[in-house]
Amino acid sequence: MWLTRFRELSLALRVLFLASFVNRAGMFVFPLLAVYLVRAKGLSLAEVGLLISLGSTGLLVGSLLSGPFCDLCGRRQALLLALLLNAAGYLGLATLDVPPWAFVALLFVALVGMGMFGPASNTLIADLTTTGQRPFAYTVSYIGNNLGTGIGPLLGGVAAAYSYHVMFVGNIVAGLLCAALIAVWIPADSRRGAGRKGRKGSKKPREKVRYGTLGHGHVVALVLVSFFYIVPLNGLEYALPLAVTTVLGEPTGLIGVIYAINSVAVVSFGLLIEKRLPAYRTKVLLIVAGLLWALGLSVLTFALSLPVMLLSILVWTLGEVIVSVVVPTYIADHVDERRVGSFMALNGFVLALSRLVVPAGLGFIWQSHGVGRVFFTLLVTSMVGLAVFALLRIRTAGHAASGRPTASSAHTRASPVS
Repeated sequence: MWLTRFRELSLALRVLFLASFVNRAGMFVFPLLAVYLVRAKGLSLAEVGLLISLGSTGLLVGSLLSGPFCDLCGRRQALLLALLLNAAGYLGLATLDVPPWAFVALLFVALVGMGMFGPASNTLIADLTTTGQRPFAYTVSYIGNNLGTGIGPLLGGVAAAYSYHVMFVGNIVAGLLCAALIAVWIPADSRRGAGRKGRKGSKKPREKVRYGTLGHGHVVALVLVSFFYIVPLNGLEYALPLAVTTVLGEPTGLIGVIYAINSVAVVSFGLLIEKRLPAYRTKVLLIVAGLLWALGLSVLTFALSLPVMLLSILVWTLGEVIVSVVVPTYIADHVDERRVGSFMALNGFVLALSRLVVPAGLGFIWQSHGVGRVFFTLLVTSMVGLAVFALLRIRTAGHAASGRPTASSAHTRASPVS
């Protein structure tokens, strides 16, 4: 039963899931930032586009900083810094009357925090789980994040309709609430094996992990190739709302239905998929994910209509869930514990890079060749990822298990730390 498995996870990890959900649900500002800058600050559409593009480089910087900061200062400190930077940046955007270039700096600070949070969270999950627990833990984390992402824009829209200041205050308060939860319930040094005690109170000796000739190169390759599956996800986030309103001529309100279907699919199928993941090799799972992406994008490319679009969401969402669980699990299982934070940061960097390049690239393709070529490009991208993963040398779970912590150490519950 999934509830029993959830209770077996450490208290610190369950608090992290709650904090991540609240943080995502409280992300009122970013989805509505362009509207705020145009209507409240009087900037032109061109200025807003440039400002958001430049400020979004903070996602890349935050992803790169997360790993080293986790390793040097600890996971809890990285999470707290991420939330405080995000709150500080948005506080400046909401209250300061500064020229547009200063908005870039403030947005950059806010998004550095946003970019740091995800990799630090994934690193903490790796620290507090055993090999067998990780797929379940990453699935729960992904489901919670999706629920929060679905709720956030809705709450943000309600807040913005009342006042943009309320929107910013809600975002900042949610972030500070998460920081308080993390500061109280997550241990100061959450690295795997650091300070853990066994049942008799003695420290558990750290086990030495041995690696084959591949070293960590296979992990780097897997994370980099996952870019070809992340691009379709971010591409659909950009293209589907525009296709609904400009190509199919449907009302804007239908966009919310699309996001809701995606969130419902993640919640409905996430735990069902996770239960079957251990039965298959990582390569097989990534190939299956690529086939699901290709199938979902094929129907959009060659038979675009509203019913087809809604059906395709159910198909490619399955591929999305598989990749979102398999990639961080593979990192946690195969990387030296001292370098898990850096590799989770690399995974976050790949995601942030996709968020930067995909909208601009697809916008150019759409303007030059139409919506059909946009979906075809995403289809080809997923097929390239499928082909590369089929050829890539990927280790099996058996190699990962050797030298990893035992279940008893990961089941030890962390006590509140002030």
